[in-house]
Amino acid sequence: MELCGRRVVVTGASSGIGAACARAFAHERTSLVLVARRRDRLETLAREVEAMGSPEVLVFGLDVRDRAAVEAWAAALPEPWRAPDVLVNNAGLARGIAPLHEGDPDDWEQMIDTNVKGLLRVSRALLPGMVARGSGHVITIGSIAGHEVYPGGNVYCGTKHFVAALNRAMGIDLLGTGVRVSSVDPGMVETEFSLVRFHGDADRAGKVYEGFEPLHPEDVAEAVLFCATRPPHVNVREMILMPSAQASAVHVHREG
Repeated sequence: MELCGRRVVVTGASSGIGAACARAFAHERTSLVLVARRRDRLETLAREVEAMGSPEVLVFGLDVRDRAAVEAWAAALPEPWRAPDVLVNNAGLARGIAPLHEGDPDDWEQMIDTNVKGLLRVSRALLPGMVARGSGHVITIGSIAGHEVYPGGNVYCGTKHFVAALNRAMGIDLLGTGVRVSSVDPGMVETEFSLVRFHGDADRAGKVYEGFEPLHPEDVAEAVLFCATRPPHVNVREMILMPSAQASAVHVHREG
C-alpha cells in the first residue's frame, strides 16, 4: 500500500525503535506526529525527518502515563490528525529484574502505567476517528515477553502479555470497521531498553548484548513498515522478530 502523503503517529519516538520508525516512515514521505517525554530529542529528530522528505512533522512532549495530558494532547491535535492513517504504539519500558517478592512497587507502577495504561489511553484517543473514517492501522510494539516469561521478568512480561491480548481483542472489536490491528514482537534489540531497566547502570546494560548481534532498531522499523504497506485485504496480526542468535526469551548463543 502506498504511504506517501499519509499521516503517521509514533509514540516513544525520541530514541530507539520509535525514532527508527519515524525515519522509516519519513523515507516513504509520510507526515508525522512524534510523541515522547523528551521534546528536545523530538525536535532534533523532526529536523532530520523533514530533511528526509516528510512534508509535515509535529512534535509533542507527552508522558502517556498522564491520562489528563493524553486527553488534552488528543484534543489539541489539528483536525486531520485526530484520525491518523497509522498509529505506532511504541512507548514502553522495563524496570528492574528482581523476583516478585523482592520487586520495587515503583518500578511496577511505571511499567503498568506506560505499557498498559499508556497504550490504552493513546489508542482510545485516536481510534474513534479511524473508525468514523472507515480506515486506519494500529501497530503496537510488543515483545517476545508477551509470548514467554523469564526469571525476573514477572511484571514486565505480564504487561507484554496484556499487549498481546489487547492486540487480539482490538482485532475482534474493530472487525468490519476498516481499521487493521497488528503487533511486532521483537526479541533482544539494542536500544536504551536495558539501560532503563537497570536504572542507568551502563556496564550491566552493555553486558546484555555481549557476544552476539542483537536486533537493531532499524530491523524492527522495517517490520513495522512491512505491516503498514500490506494491501488493504491483508493484515499481519502478529510478527515475532528475533536475532538469529536468540531462540527464546532465555536461550541466546554467545560467541567466546
